[in-house]
This record gives sequence, C-alpha cells and structure tokens, in this order.
Amino acid sequence: MFGLHWLDLTTLIVYLLGVTIAGLWAARKVTNLHDYFMGSRRFGKAFMVMHAFGTGTHTDHAVTVAGASYRMGMAGIWYQWLYLFATPFYWLVAPLLRRMRYLTTADYFEDRFSPALAILYTAYGLLYLSLQIGLMLLGTGKAASAISGGAVSPELAIGVMTILFLSYGLLGGLPAAVVTDFIQGFFIIVLSFLLIPFVMEAVGGFAGLHQKVPEEMFSLMAPGDPPEGYDRVTPFYIVMIVINALVGIVAQPHHMEIAGAGKTELEGRIGFTFGNMLKRICTLAWALTGVACIALYPELADSEHAFGLATRDLLPVGLVGVMLASMVAAAMSSCDSLMVDGSALFVKNVYQRYIRPEASVRHYLNVGRLVGVVVVMGGIVVATYATTVVGILKLTWSLVAFFGIAFWGGVLWRRCNAYGAWAGILGSSLLWYLSRFVWGWELHQQFLVYLAGGFFCMIVVSLLTPPADRKRLDRFYAILQTPVGEEHRLEAMGIRLDRK
Repeated sequence: MFGLHWLDLTTLIVYLLGVTIAGLWAARKVTNLHDYFMGSRRFGKAFMVMHAFGTGTHTDHAVTVAGASYRMGMAGIWYQWLYLFATPFYWLVAPLLRRMRYLTTADYFEDRFSPALAILYTAYGLLYLSLQIGLMLLGTGKAASAISGGAVSPELAIGVMTILFLSYGLLGGLPAAVVTDFIQGFFIIVLSFLLIPFVMEAVGGFAGLHQKVPEEMFSLMAPGDPPEGYDRVTPFYIVMIVINALVGIVAQPHHMEIAGAGKTELEGRIGFTFGNMLKRICTLAWALTGVACIALYPELADSEHAFGLATRDLLPVGLVGVMLASMVAAAMSSCDSLMVDGSALFVKNVYQRYIRPEASVRHYLNVGRLVGVVVVMGGIVVATYATTVVGILKLTWSLVAFFGIAFWGGVLWRRCNAYGAWAGILGSSLLWYLSRFVWGWELHQQFLVYLAGGFFCMIVVSLLTPPADRKRLDRFYAILQTPVGEEHRLEAMGIRLDRK
C-alpha cells in the first residue's frame, strides 16, 4: 500500500499515532497565553537541547545538503554548515534573548524602537515562518515521494503531516511542541545516520567511493562554475555566509522562544548551543550520503530526490518505515514550533494591542490557533508553487539579515534609534534587490553589499536624527544587564516587569 511494505507502513502509523498522543497529552497543561506561547519558561536542559535540535533540524535540510553534495561534492555541506562557525556564539546569544524576557522578537523592536517597527517585524515574521514551513513540507514531500516510488505524492505527504501536527499543535502550543520535539529529536538522529552503513556498503566502502567519484568531489571548496541554482564555494563565500549568519541569527522569529523557554539563562545556553551543535554533526552524514549517491545514481534529473531514492533502494524492510517516520518527525517537530511562533507574533503584537486589548484568555488562544492555521496554509502555498528547496533556503538567509542589522544596532549601540533601524532594514533590502535581480551578483557578493550598506545606513541616519528617549534607553539596558533570577535589582530601581 502506497508503495510501502506492510511492516514499513505499520511502523509509520504507530509512530504518527504515538507522537500525536504525546502532543495531545502535553496540551493539558495549557491554561494561559504564557503557557501556549512560551511554556511558562519551565523547561530543563534536556528538553531545551532537543527542542532546539528538533526545531532547527528538518527533513529539507537532509534533502538540501544531500542534493547539493550530489551536484557539488562535499562543498554542498555549506548549505547547512553556514552556521558552523557561528554556533559557539550561541552561548552568548541565548542569555541575551532570555534576559530580554520578551514573548516575541517583535516585543524587542517595539520596546527598543517603535510600535511601527514591531508591526513591520510581525509582517516579516509571518512571511518568514510560512516560507520555513513551506520549505520543510516541500523537502519532506519530495523525500516521501521518492521513497514510495511515486505512490505517495508530495501533496499527499504534505497533507497528512499538516493534519497531524495541527491536531496537537493547535491545542498544546509550545508545551506540545517541546514534548514532541524531545521524542522526535531521537528520530532525527536516526534519520541522519541510519542510511550511512547501507550507502557505504553499496559503493564498496570509502575505497570504492574514491574510485567511483571524482577526487574534486571530496573537497569542501567548489570554486568552478556551479550547477544551476547553486553557488561557487570559495573561502570568501564561507566567510560571508558565516558573517551573514551571525547578523541574522537573532532576527529569526522562533529563536526568542528557543532561547527563552528554559527555566534560567543556563538552560537557554545549553539548549541553544548544544542542540544546534548536534545538528552540525548530523550534517556530515547528509553530505556523505549525497556524495555516495553520485556513484549510485549518476544521471539524476532532480538531485533533491537522492536521499529518498537511496532510502527506498538500500534499506531493508522495516527500516524504510523507520526512516520515513524519522523524516516526518523532522518536519513535524519544526512546523509545530513555527506555527506557535507565528500565532504569538500576531496575537501579542497586533491583535491584543490594536484590535481587542481587553479580550479573555480563551479568546486570544482561539485567535492564536486560527492564525496558526493561516501561517501553515501559507506554508502549503509555498510548498505547492516552489520548485527547489535550496531556492527558498537562500531567500530566508537574506531576509533574516535585514532585521538582524537593526537588532544588533539596538543592542550594541545606544545611539541607534528608530530612524536608523528603519534605514538599516530598508537600505539593506534595496541593496539586496539590486545586487540580486539587477546586477546579477553572486550570493556572497550580495551578502557583502547589503550588510555593509545596511549598517552604514543605520549608523548615518541614527547620527543625523534625534536620539531615542533617555529614560526609555535606561530602562531597556537596565533590564538587559540584569540576570534572570535577580529581578529584585530592577524593582529597587523602580522598574516593573510586565513580562516574565
């Protein structure tokens, strides 16, 4: 049935039912907005590690890296290793986000700059989250279709996954997402490494792989003409994607809750840093699989089918179902979290503030659930009309950097004001458009021009316009400099926190 052996299908069904029940069980603890959107910041280290790992690791990553490595060799690993050298900095970024004590990143833009900038960030955040969900659904749909030999269409796979993660995500919010991430994180590790021994046996081990694949495909650099849709990988390219990652990492809408849902700053640090480092290790397996597929499938029309085809052809009965369950786990563990983040952005920063400021908790929860469905539907539209996973991925890299410029300006430079933040965002966006669509520059050149131009615009405009209100700045930096658990210091200064 559906191109699968009954044992594989049974494995998949048991997994899907089990994780859905676990998510619904976690939903029992949701009683207010902080429960739904931030889990009341009660999670420990183990849950935070697996939440960061599960939310940040998707099937589309395995599909993208394996596909890129099929075309470019081991250099394709940089389509997920762009954050490799940025990951140690997460140890510093996580407590920064936790100490802000915000529910959403839009809260930061309102508190530090202006309500108008918070609305702009909310609109961007909803778009970004829909793109990310679409990215995951598209990648998983391609993999499922390849595994089933086309018996399961990408559309069917997307539909089933969507129904399941909506069923518990809408009820349980972030607690359901964190609990299911803890379970699904182990399946993602299986997803990453299960295929390796079978792939290596099929190509004759490392010796056979080196005989069948050109030597240049084992290099982490690919300076020659890239395949269509990919990039030349040079040392300058790697430096620029790392810098772009460092700038944009703080502006991804879901990172406020990934770093902020732990009990203390330490939980946020450990979860954010080590959860993402675990992903970097898994990326090695995806790249190696892609390179091995060069020998196994020398004439693939769509390289993003490589991972799914190898799963179908090489894994024994029973393990195919485990792999497919792992792929679904990787998508569901991310989609449920991103759906909740989109709900929080709209409800907290638009609906509660401007439309119904005095509504009941139940009303806000219901609106949040409705917005979650809309965000997911946007992701389905993206998955339906997009053709390649890597194309969406590269678009999201730039989007986060535009707001990352303003974010870092507001944290590191007291003189940065709302005018400068707007200038940094709009200036970098314009330069990205020109460098990509008008001048036709390569990706790393685009990064250089819009990052340099965006920071320049932010600095110049901030200096030429009136500074931000001093009392507002004093309050912001006092909160930022006060560790979690020492709120009595803020009370002594007369600062009252409405957020926890």
